[in-house]
Amino acid sequence: MDGVYEDNYVSAIFFDLDNTLIQTRKGDSKACNKLVEILHNEYGVPHDVATESGANFLRAFRARPDDESYAIHEWPAHLWRNCLPKNYRHIAKNISAEWLRLRFKYLALTADVIHLLESLREDYLLGLITNGPSRAQWQKIEKLGLRKYFDCVLVSGDLPWEKPDQNIFLEACKLLSVEARHCIMVGDKLETDIQGGKQADLLSTVWIPLHKDDPESDLPDFTLQNVTELPDVLPNSPKLKRSASKIAVC
Repeated sequence: MDGVYEDNYVSAIFFDLDNTLIQTRKGDSKACNKLVEILHNEYGVPHDVATESGANFLRAFRARPDDESYAIHEWPAHLWRNCLPKNYRHIAKNISAEWLRLRFKYLALTADVIHLLESLREDYLLGLITNGPSRAQWQKIEKLGLRKYFDCVLVSGDLPWEKPDQNIFLEACKLLSVEARHCIMVGDKLETDIQGGKQADLLSTVWIPLHKDDPESDLPDFTLQNVTELPDVLPNSPKLKRSASKIAVC
């Protein structure tokens, strides 16, 4: 650790959102599995048909989480109508509403992650940098009540760049009035979070692999199994006097 930080100090920590702070892939899969049970038990859809419909929906939703030609809440209903058998398409709206309820239930921050963010914010400025369509990402941020934990929030869909472009990291530095060499990036993707942090010349990068069996990499400065382990690789830094209580949003 000393070799990474040397005489440098940490002013700000940038976090990725999906599969770093919230378990998006696991949560969405869990919600879809629950919906398969609901389709079978409450609507009488044969189990194999319900399973296939759920798998088709999740695949389509992951490929395209939003379509701005639809209202944000109508897009999943449209996908469900396409994925359900014709004689069950009349329940698509109800299933979509249940999908949204279950999804955000399973994506909610855990108590350990909330404690981590609240503790870190006593000593550091915190930024959220996430790739994805603007409406889809902001829906998660708002529904999960994430704004209050961060001093700046950047969604690539609102900007001319996305990770790994160094400019999105430098924009976060600008919003927080900090230098890149005093910032850390934490994320689950080597090709975006870690590579981008390196290109922006951040002080260090912390990789949280999505899968425990992911091959090791020399690219990040640190590799952790869970974001809650982050304090273990932070230097002992004096408290940073945070001058702004207003969240910067870009």
